[in-house]
Amino acid sequence: MSANEPFEGEEAAGEARPLFDPPFEIMGSGPGPAPSALVFSSPHSGSCYPDAFLRLSRLDPLALRRSEDAYVDELFSGAVLAGAPVLRALFPRAFLDVNREPFELDPRMFEGRLPAGSNTRSVRVAGGLGTIARIVGEAQEIYRARLPVAEALHRIETLYRPYHCALRALIDSAWRQHGKALLIECHSMPSSAQLAQTSRHDEAHRADFVLGDRYGTSCHPGITAWIENQLESLGYSVRRNKPYAGGYITETFGAPAMGVHAIQIEVNRSLYMDETSLEKHSGFAGLQSDLSELAAGLNQYFAVQHLGPASAAAE
Repeated sequence: MSANEPFEGEEAAGEARPLFDPPFEIMGSGPGPAPSALVFSSPHSGSCYPDAFLRLSRLDPLALRRSEDAYVDELFSGAVLAGAPVLRALFPRAFLDVNREPFELDPRMFEGRLPAGSNTRSVRVAGGLGTIARIVGEAQEIYRARLPVAEALHRIETLYRPYHCALRALIDSAWRQHGKALLIECHSMPSSAQLAQTSRHDEAHRADFVLGDRYGTSCHPGITAWIENQLESLGYSVRRNKPYAGGYITETFGAPAMGVHAIQIEVNRSLYMDETSLEKHSGFAGLQSDLSELAAGLNQYFAVQHLGPASAAAE
């Protein structure tokens, strides 16, 4: 079953129901000029795991959710109060990852020939985390058997491309209205993610947040510094670029010389949820409030900054 085929046994008024309907949502976006130059994206918080997908997997839903940035869209939802749209995927990262190249595919996963030009040798593919992931969590294989290449292409056409088109449209709208745009890529990280970067005796330096600006190439350093300072003033510990420097979306959309900036924010999951049960805990509300405050302040800060030329449309 493909991404836009109906659930088994489900039809409404004789019409097939797509597997993900809709595949994503834009919170806070309305007709007319963009009120804010900020755009928020939450590409990994999708939590819809339909039966058709589960039947293809050897894992249960809880295991599949190990790769999900659970509740991140909710954490940053307060950005809409500042006039900024929040684009959130509703399909899960385990099904398709929009924070990859469109054809970053592992040929071992598929029956048939991949399209010419597919990136089959990237570090992410080698690690099992391509556009269609092979594993989740602690290297747990997702699928029972190989998938048809046609299934991969269908997911890319019906989920990946529409998400990227929607994100591009939001950024272009902000740029046209304000002469600049700032994309905030919203993610979460397991509390164990920094263990390889931090010694056992250096617990205090394990960060609550990691800011990724591709080492200063995707975002003006003044923006990164402002976000870092604001988070620290709220009592959080912050690191830059390690172990997360920003993924494909941050790298692709960030073009500071054109007035388009992109930064990735990774939130430590232990701040707001139980990482075993994946349930929210008592820290969620306070963190959500702090991130709403951050979004409001960032909107005001960025509105008065002149950080780069804006002589051509965002590309």
